[in-house]
Amino acid sequence: MEFSFSEDQDELRRAARRFLEAASSERHVRAAMETEQGYDDSVWERLAEDLAWTALTIPEEYGGLGMSYLDLHPLMEEMGRALLCAPFFSTICLGANALLLGGDPEQRRRWLPSIAAGEMTATLAYTEKNGRWDSSGIEATYARSGAGYVLRGHKHYVLDGHTADLVIVAARSEGSQGNQGVSLFALPADTKGMMRSWLPTLDQTRRQAAIELDDVIVPADCLLGEEGRGWPLCERTIDLAMIALAAEQVGAAEACLDMSVEHAKVREQFGRPIGSFQAIKHKCADMLMIVEAARSSAFYASALAAQGATELAESASSAKAYCSDAVFHCAAETIQIHGGIGFTWEHPAHLYFKRAKSSEMLFGAPALHRERVAQRMGL
Repeated sequence: MEFSFSEDQDELRRAARRFLEAASSERHVRAAMETEQGYDDSVWERLAEDLAWTALTIPEEYGGLGMSYLDLHPLMEEMGRALLCAPFFSTICLGANALLLGGDPEQRRRWLPSIAAGEMTATLAYTEKNGRWDSSGIEATYARSGAGYVLRGHKHYVLDGHTADLVIVAARSEGSQGNQGVSLFALPADTKGMMRSWLPTLDQTRRQAAIELDDVIVPADCLLGEEGRGWPLCERTIDLAMIALAAEQVGAAEACLDMSVEHAKVREQFGRPIGSFQAIKHKCADMLMIVEAARSSAFYASALAAQGATELAESASSAKAYCSDAVFHCAAETIQIHGGIGFTWEHPAHLYFKRAKSSEMLFGAPALHRERVAQRMGL
């Protein structure tokens, strides 16, 4: 395995940074935060149509570029660095992956070309009010209804769930428990009986929603994969999403480091830059070490995903746990290094701190994933 990015991947990173410095500046991020939709349509159109980011990992036969998950990695780092406000993560890393893993050829042809073109957004709705991130947290139910199914229940913490054009819902057969009896259903936004609402959250740069399923009747061709065997599909989708999230967290952590170093160079105290003080030097050096270790962890997981490795869960959880700790540590240290100004609404440090906290909890806290790794190692 080559433990470095290719020249093409590095060029993708450079191009992404140039675009995001202009399209996802602090001014653009704050403007998007003020809207209920949570993103700018013009920015979404440009990254989809002009840059073809939405087509990156979708196979060529469905209108994509057919590139690997490792090619996606530098792009996710730059999105995290810029705190991009867009439904890219929910659409590509959750919705599209679920369709690629569980959809039959007809379902893929129906939805993936539109996703690749940026004409359709998608997401995965599997978490609920109970706050659990494993299969036991799925309480929404489905039952046979004629030639189709009827879905009942509530979903919470659904990324971009109030604006997604396609919502992939996880529900279980009545009376089933744990990993058994879970199925995934692809529901278009206009499905009768599905009601969606925006959930105000700590991190305003990434929108979440609540979804109510009130006797929602769907045809049989909305079922992804085999009935009652949807949890392995859902779990694999989440593993891939966690790897992309880890790369995004690396980018955000690096942005915090760069912001801190720049401030330490220009902020003077007692007649000298604060970066000359040992305490600040140590903080910055520790942040650099943590960022590079996090990048290695995320890179390894992305490389395994690119190879289609079956044993992906351990590396995904390892990357999620370490990168979550890394970005939160760096965001907190950034505020400390900036002193009083770091606590103000006007400074961007709090935006990274809030993103760090929300992404730390997304898909489960680090402790949950360390336990998951331990279990897979037989400890």
